[in-house]
Amino acid sequence: MNIVVLVKQVPDTESSIEIAEDGKSINTDSIKWVMNPYDELAVEEALQIKDAQGGSVTVLSMGLKGSEKTLRTALAMGADKAVLVDDPLAQASDSLATAKILSAALKEISFDLIIAGQRGVDEDNYQVGAAVAEYLGIPQISLVVKEELSNGKIRCHRTVEGAVEVVEASLPVLITTQRGLNEPRYATLPGIMKAKKKPLETRSLADIGVDPSLVGIDNRRVKIISLTLPPQREAAVMIQGETPAELGAGLVKILHEDIKIV
Repeated sequence: MNIVVLVKQVPDTESSIEIAEDGKSINTDSIKWVMNPYDELAVEEALQIKDAQGGSVTVLSMGLKGSEKTLRTALAMGADKAVLVDDPLAQASDSLATAKILSAALKEISFDLIIAGQRGVDEDNYQVGAAVAEYLGIPQISLVVKEELSNGKIRCHRTVEGAVEVVEASLPVLITTQRGLNEPRYATLPGIMKAKKKPLETRSLADIGVDPSLVGIDNRRVKIISLTLPPQREAAVMIQGETPAELGAGLVKILHEDIKIV
């Protein structure tokens, strides 16, 4: 079983986000970068399948050299090898262009199953996994909370509004993860040491046959005009009182005298 996991490096959700001087991007100087949390689920699921059925796990990402850290994290968890598409002309690509690049890289990798996070927690687009499957011409099952592999097929339990749907497809197939699928493992010290020796290959757009004029920031279908922070909220007003009656009277007074709605 050859499994490929799509991973993305994203800002830590606890990082303080500041708008850059251009007014169209975020300031990355103080950002802590981590593996997308939904991609951690994907790596863990791939490793569990490998442990049960054998095979190999390859992690694939698009980004600059800094993304190597995220790929090394996946290798330390137990993945066998990594591929990074590193090309300045690809940076700031939109979701469809990113999917085009990843699917082109995947055509050079043998796979039976592709696992991806359902979304990146930075842009929340939910698009890359489905678009990669479309470009490759394979089935896609999203929001998977349980999967079973047997006889060249995969049966997945996926969340839908108010219920769980069971879907079956023949391999090769792409699935995306949902919370509840598993609990990602931590990288151990021996795993971190082994990761330093595992292969991490770098590809350019030319290497995978992607035309730069179709991707990158200048070819985004949706362009960012400007970014602004949410308006600052006014401080809350604390109502003083010892009893429910006193608190109620204080509330009525504020509504009547200050807000003037009663």
